[in-house]
Amino acid sequence: MSAPPELPELVLRALRMSLQRGYVQASRTETGRLLATLAATRTGTIAECGTGCGVGAAWLRSGAPKSTRVVTAEVDPGLAHGVMAMFADDDIDVIHADWSSLAGHAPFSLIFMDAASARDWPREEVTALLDQGGMLVLDDFVPCASWPPLRGGRVDDLRVAWLSDERFTSVDVMVAEDTSVLIAVKR
Repeated sequence: MSAPPELPELVLRALRMSLQRGYVQASRTETGRLLATLAATRTGTIAECGTGCGVGAAWLRSGAPKSTRVVTAEVDPGLAHGVMAMFADDDIDVIHADWSSLAGHAPFSLIFMDAASARDWPREEVTALLDQGGMLVLDDFVPCASWPPLRGGRVDDLRVAWLSDERFTSVDVMVAEDTSVLIAVKR
């Protein structure tokens, strides 16, 4: 283990909500610690697409400077309103809407979303939401040592697109034996 085992209280609350609701697709601790570290370097507004039970947003808020605004969007009304109530006093803006509603809060210095969502959302529209020097963080990739990276025996077009986009400096970081995170910084 390369980090203390203690978790921020905000993250613990979000994990408890995940357990209570049977929601098992929460951000992993390895990814969360990376998110908190990256958020610590950001100013302005940072965003999460797909709140779930708020674990990713909690990690972002736990690392971001107090002056950095954290916004998260969730399309599921039950999850969105539950997380709104949970974060009512925690300086996290929870929006009950899909990711495109975040455009009204752009530009962002960091956007976090999972790979499954990124496969469904237009890359150009996501790119337009980022500030110059803005960072996109995509999680839930299966590590791959080859080029081009593979997913299920086929070329992972999403990863190739972000890693080879000349508007970004990008890297695929293995955060655990079975998961990696893509980080792309807009030039």
